[in-house]
Formats: sequence, structure tokens, C-alpha cells
Amino acid sequence: MKKIVLISLFSMLLFSCSENEIKNNNPFLPNYSFATEINMNLPAYSALLFPSNGVFYNGVGIKGLLIFNTGSGYNAFDAACPNEIPSACVPMTIKGINAVCSCDEVAYSLFTGLGSKQYPLKQYRVEQMGNVLRVYN
Repeated sequence: MKKIVLISLFSMLLFSCSENEIKNNNPFLPNYSFATEINMNLPAYSALLFPSNGVFYNGVGIKGLLIFNTGSGYNAFDAACPNEIPSACVPMTIKGINAVCSCDEVAYSLFTGLGSKQYPLKQYRVEQMGNVLRVYN
């Protein structure tokens, strides 16, 4: 019994949070509930069938969605600049494998959501069902 307790305590210490942890509690971006489906058979979204391609999807989230094919799955991020008040900026734009904020020109990786500022891109869940993506939070 003591061994189990010691192993549990050691595991908790080993996997505990560090001060270098990414902050996902973003005070700038509100949490809106939504679920949407994107049909990649449609011409507007067919680029998502190929790795390292992304598209902008309007109408959900805070400023729309940035959806990206990583080659091993899909990422979906909000198009709102994560380190600015949403009303101050237009939606982020996709430039290659990055999303660029219109307010401060900071680039964020569409593979990881990370940029050079405090908060990463706001990420949403993605499920793939054939050529249809379900994006939700």
C-alpha cells in the first residue's frame, strides 16, 4: 500500500505544472459555445484535403475560424487575435503555415497555436467524419 502511495505522489510531482506553462485562460477572449460542420468536398474548403493548407471559416466563434490540415489531423483556432481586445482587430489572416494578427502583426503557428506573445491562439476541438469536419468547443 505504501508503495502505491509513494508512486502516486511521485507521479503527481513529475507531471505537475511549471511556471513556463502556456496560459489558456485568456482574459481578452470570451467563451462562446458552438458546433459546426465543414464539408471539404465543397470548393471553398477543398484545400483542407491537403497537408499544410488552411482556410478561414466565418460565422462562428469570436471572429470566425482558422482551420488547418497538419498532415496528421486538423487544428481549428479562433480568428481573433489572442493578445488584443476582439473589437480592436479584424480577423487574423492565414499566411502559409501561420496566422497573422492585423493589430500587431504577430504570427502564430497553425501547427501549435503559439506566437511570440503571452497567449496562444484559442483552440477548438475537431472531429473528422470522412470529408466532413465537426468543429466545436
